[in-house]
Amino acid sequence: MGSDRLFRAVDFMQPSDDEPIRSVIVETAEAVVVAWYVKPGQRIAAHVHPSGQDTWTILSGHGTYQTEASGSSLAITAGDVVVAPVGCVHGVSNHGQEPLTFISVVSPADAGFEPMPDAMIPTSPLSS
Repeated sequence: MGSDRLFRAVDFMQPSDDEPIRSVIVETAEAVVVAWYVKPGQRIAAHVHPSGQDTWTILSGHGTYQTEASGSSLAITAGDVVVAPVGCVHGVSNHGQEPLTFISVVSPADAGFEPMPDAMIPTSPLSS
């Protein structure tokens, strides 16, 4: 298989003491595939993609996945796949003791990005 079709997720994970780093694995017009490494206590702020879907495959760890602007959320863990359809709010907080790693596929690649106000971020592990 060509090197343009096979990627090792671990090679793209970039731990950071600041904000989690969006590490692009591959990008085409059809989709952008991103590796995320979220340390305990970090979060990816709630946002929407107004013109596309964002699908996350959780590789390790646990998190609180925000599903609504109101702060409603779901517990996610390794092995889960979560889907944010076009225009749906999503974000994640790592309240656990280990890193949360996942692969995000946004389709199409030009799906756009709109952050949500910080007031809408859940502050506890689960608030449904």
